[in-house]
Amino acid sequence: MELVRQPFYLVLMASSTAFIAFLGSIYYFALGDDVKLVKDSALAVVFLSGLFGAVFSASSSVAREIQTGTALAVMSKPIGKIPFLLGKYLGVSGALSLLTFVNLLAVLVSTKIAFDSYGEPDLRALGIFYGGMALAFLIGAFMNYFLDRPFVGNTVFALVIVLTVAFIAISFLGRKGGVQSFGADIDWRLIPATLLLLFALWILAGLALACTTRLDMVATLAICSAFFVVGLMSDYLFGIPSSQGNGLASVAYAVTPNWQVFWMSDALEGDKVIPWAYVGRAFEYAMGYLAMTLALAGALFQDRELN
Repeated sequence: MELVRQPFYLVLMASSTAFIAFLGSIYYFALGDDVKLVKDSALAVVFLSGLFGAVFSASSSVAREIQTGTALAVMSKPIGKIPFLLGKYLGVSGALSLLTFVNLLAVLVSTKIAFDSYGEPDLRALGIFYGGMALAFLIGAFMNYFLDRPFVGNTVFALVIVLTVAFIAISFLGRKGGVQSFGADIDWRLIPATLLLLFALWILAGLALACTTRLDMVATLAICSAFFVVGLMSDYLFGIPSSQGNGLASVAYAVTPNWQVFWMSDALEGDKVIPWAYVGRAFEYAMGYLAMTLALAGALFQDRELN
């Protein structure tokens, strides 16, 4: 609840969601690959916005509370450091899951309104989606002005509710304005693809939490960005030498998170689908790596002076 009340969280959610929906209305002239380009771009925005959200949320929930003395006040109660850290991680992962859910709605809408070189964007659906975003901000402003409620937190939850309703309405709306069966022209294969990205964001949140027990936000962002870039090239940098018997590369390959496990946009070409069995295996990989990062975070936090 504290994280979703941060202005940065609202700005990140609103800007990433608006930009993802906007991607479907651009003329790409990609020689038949326009829709694929929209999907790849939308998933990339989900991943990058989650990276910034993970770093900011972890820094706000741990590093800032250490600096302000809030963590020391909590530790004065019969609460251990490990339960405190695990509770903070659950809060960070919950905020990331909420951000990813709203971004998923925008991803599904952007692929619905996407078009090839001979078509045109579905501006009606885009207008409904943007109208829902504007309505959510008006609801937050109304509750803040007349009911003296916090603007940011109420606007975030208004975005979640209103955009969900807007997405349901868009799903029943055909491209020419008529009523159609629910989600007839929506690529539902993007749900497992986005779910895989959420697993990756949970890992990033664990890495950010481990870094923020010792470092500030800027250093945490730098380290997580380095893991992000190196992890994208993990198969090439460490996977090939590891298959050739390089022991050091094998260790690096195991320690470095392999983001290609979670980036499955290429698997959506044509009529291909992402098997849910693969999603389950990816979840096991994410939980294993997350256990390692949280253990490291606990070790770093155990002897951290909070005063």
